[in-house]
Amino acid sequence: MSRLRIFDETRPQTPLAEYASHPDITRELGRVGVRFEQWAANQPVAPGASQDEVIAAYHGDIDRLMREEGYQSVDVISLKPDHPERATLRRKFLSEHTHSEDEVRFFVAGAGQFTLHIDGKVYDVLCEAGDLIGVPDGTRHWFDMSESPYFVAIRLFTNKDGWVANFTGEDIADRFPRMTPHPAAASAS
Repeated sequence: MSRLRIFDETRPQTPLAEYASHPDITRELGRVGVRFEQWAANQPVAPGASQDEVIAAYHGDIDRLMREEGYQSVDVISLKPDHPERATLRRKFLSEHTHSEDEVRFFVAGAGQFTLHIDGKVYDVLCEAGDLIGVPDGTRHWFDMSESPYFVAIRLFTNKDGWVANFTGEDIADRFPRMTPHPAAASAS
């Protein structure tokens, strides 16, 4: 189940608010300029589908976002619990960072946790299958996929070559909750 928890940046133990309904999550994230949508496939996506098959299943929403936001490229990333570099990949994104372009992810399967640091608050967003999150450029955030990652995600880019993490050097991410493994991760290895 998708979830949004909002914390004061100085109190990582107790959320100020918690939301589990998509309309509530969309509303609260929209207040800070973060896109959150639900997408449905326009054709079935079989496990192990190719990148082209996954993109084709969501082409209507992908094309709409590309027109609205000027994204130039799209790809699919997939990570399973048996990936040999899963720990290295996880560590790479667990520190607070920004990007010079939006970070847009649509979860076809599995889950990932985006944590955003905005105006003295921390927005912890658990994204699951069917969720799209659009983190605006310059937004401080970090991403967790748990120690047993499992997700298939569509990524949209303005300039894929320009997508680079600019680390803030802050240790805030170390103080906030990490993602627990997604239930599907056990069957995905």
